[in-house]
Amino acid sequence: MIKLFKVKEKQKELAENANGKTPAKKQSAGELRLHKDISELNLPKTCIISFPNGKDDLMNFEVTIRPDEGYYLGGTFLFSFQVPSIYPHEAPKVKCKTKVYHPNIDLEGNVCLNILREDWKPVLNINTQPNYEDPLNHDAAAILRDNPKLFESNVRRAMAGGYVGQTFFPRCM
Repeated sequence: MIKLFKVKEKQKELAENANGKTPAKKQSAGELRLHKDISELNLPKTCIISFPNGKDDLMNFEVTIRPDEGYYLGGTFLFSFQVPSIYPHEAPKVKCKTKVYHPNIDLEGNVCLNILREDWKPVLNINTQPNYEDPLNHDAAAILRDNPKLFESNVRRAMAGGYVGQTFFPRCM
């Protein structure tokens, strides 16, 4: 009986190929869940989602953020998301492609949010808000905690294209 189903599937595939159709790719459970999550996204006007590999590759996308308030007002920041096929059982990998002076982002673009590591749960989704008290850039976090005015000055200098300490930040405004 199983062989019969396989033969029928193969015949259907050959018939579709003969008609010029490409066989439909089955979506994984992770792709189906991500499709649902993306369709439910209610992004503010300061965020734009794009799919650099085309809309057929939902598992890899980018989000451009242009904050309209706060320390990062006027900046443009690009984040890449790589979603594993076993999503939501494993968290997406997030990388900041814009060099930024931020407590939760190191100079290589690694994003440190506890929900992307040990606190990730399958009930979370790509809409879940991060915990901002989880520093990766300890120097920036300490300055933010101890001297918010200096932190703001450092952010402005970095975004304008300048040095903070001995680190150069390309302009992102």
